[in-house]
Order: sequence, then structure tokens, then C-alpha cells
Amino acid sequence: MNPFSILAGAITGGAIKLATLVALVAPVALGIGLAAIVLGLIYKGIDRRIAARLQARVGPPLLQPFYDVRKLMVKETVLPESAVGWVYSGAPIVALAASIVLLLYIPFGPIPALLGGFGDLVLVVYLMMLPSLAMVAGGMASGSPFASLGAQREMVMMLSYEVPLATIAVAFAWRLGTFSLGAIAASPIWLSVGLLGAVGLGLLALVTMFVIPAELSKTPFDAPEAETELAGGLLVEYSGKNLGLFYLADAVKSLAVGALAVAMFFPFPLGVGFWGELAWFLFKVFAVLVVSVSVMRVALARLQIDKAMRYYWGPMAAVGIGGLLLLAIDCGVVL
Repeated sequence: MNPFSILAGAITGGAIKLATLVALVAPVALGIGLAAIVLGLIYKGIDRRIAARLQARVGPPLLQPFYDVRKLMVKETVLPESAVGWVYSGAPIVALAASIVLLLYIPFGPIPALLGGFGDLVLVVYLMMLPSLAMVAGGMASGSPFASLGAQREMVMMLSYEVPLATIAVAFAWRLGTFSLGAIAASPIWLSVGLLGAVGLGLLALVTMFVIPAELSKTPFDAPEAETELAGGLLVEYSGKNLGLFYLADAVKSLAVGALAVAMFFPFPLGVGFWGELAWFLFKVFAVLVVSVSVMRVALARLQIDKAMRYYWGPMAAVGIGGLLLLAIDCGVVL
């Protein structure tokens, strides 16, 4: 048989399978995306209420993020004269799409990851960078010196917190023998370690709690935006629908990052049925985000970009490596 015919048949068959997969996954993914947007905006409302109470303020209503998005979606979208139009307008769409796709690889309590069989923890770590990279591209394309400086700071922050984040991923994969998030969530790592291993996991959990605000560009690691220094930084030139899409991307990514932390460190089910388990999982996600984002941004002041970088490359990297070593000692690997 002609080899070109074989190749053409293989390509055609692969395209048909891909189209079938997309047709099956797309409606479910759309539903997950809409649910994630709603839950992410609810978390933002809870975050603002808690932060206000911690600062002895009344704070906005719980549904204020929904009002903000509605307002942004009906406002005029201004395109700066010096902007690279297609990059500037495409970046918010990429950021939101990447945040939703990220959720498709993370088990959500009793709901298995929709695309869990097509990616693992390594892919999830890379996908978490895409919304930030989209913001960097959009900021650079806006033509604003403030946004360009914010984009440079965002790149520095990404290079900084990826070191302890990679340490956490390696520790889980090495201890459980898999990068699969489904397997990690199904077999709580705390049940397979001794005392030293539990201390090591506690250190890794602590590092995770300090990586989350940097991953979400929240105080004290919000130097890329820094309103008092850069007038909004990355997003200074964005308005209307484009700014609204970035707002939604941040809400969905917050939910995804919280779900990832819970799936890795706190997957323990209650055995109370599907809806009970889902409510329990959401409670844990919101609790993780409240502690690592809401409380931290009220309690701490913004760090300068060089200090934030040294913080992750120094103390946080050392704590993460220490946790990994304790896990190794617990297993008798290091004598």
C-alpha cells in the first residue's frame, strides 16, 4: 500500500477522533467554566467582606464582584493608539480560556478531572503560568511604560515562585510515585508518611500558602500591579470588556489554585454523598484562599520586587527543600 495513503488515513482518523473528543468535552467544559466564574466571583465577594471586617470596615455587599463585572461589560473598551491591537485584545481572552482549561485537569472533590487522563501535575504547573503570560503580553502590547514595567515585574515574580512550586511538585511525585492529580487526591499523602514526613509535608503546605498570593498577584506580592507605584501596572490601559475578562480570569484562576492546593494537601472526604462532598470541598477551597490571600493581604504590606524575589529564592526555597529532605529521611532514603 502507498505509504502516503497510510499517512493520510492516520491523519484523517486522528482528526476524526479529536473532533469527536472536542464535541463531547466542549459542552461539559462550558458548564464547568460558567460554574467556575460564578464560584470565583462569590469567593471574591467573600474575600472583600472578610478583608473589610479585618480592617474594621463595613465593606461592599457579597455580590459586588457580579456588579463590577456587569458594569465593565457595558462600558466602552478603549484601544490605546500605541497598542498592538490583536495582542492587546486577545490577551484577556487567552487568560480566561487558560484559567478555565486549568480547572479541567484538577479533580474537584467528588468530580473527577474532565481531562485528567490527558495531563498531570507537570502540565497543571505550566498551565498556571498561561494567564500570567497573557497579562504580560497584554501589558507589553499596550504601549504604556507603566504596563511594560509591570510586565517585567510579573516575569521576575514568575521566575521567583516557580522554584518552591517545582519543589512541591517533585516532592509529591517522588513520594507517591506519580504525577497524576487523580491519584494524588485519591491517596492522601499524609497517610503514607511518619512523623518526620508529616513535618516535611507541613513545611511544603506552608510554602504553598505563600506561593498562592504570588501566583494570583495579591498583596504582599502584587508588585506587578502596585497601584500606588505603577497606577495599575499591567492593567493600567485596560478598560471595558477587556478589563472585565481579566477580572473573570483572576476569579477562575483563584478557584483553580485553591482547588489544586486542596486536592494535594487536604483531599480527605467525609463520606456524606455527592453534594455533601462537593460542599465540603468548596468549603476547604474557600478556607485555603481566605487564609493565604484574604488574611495575608490585610496583615502584610507590599514587598518591593527585589525583596519578593529574594524571599522566594531564599527562605521559601530553603523551607521547600527542607520539607523534601524530611520526606526523604522519613522513607529512609537519606541516612
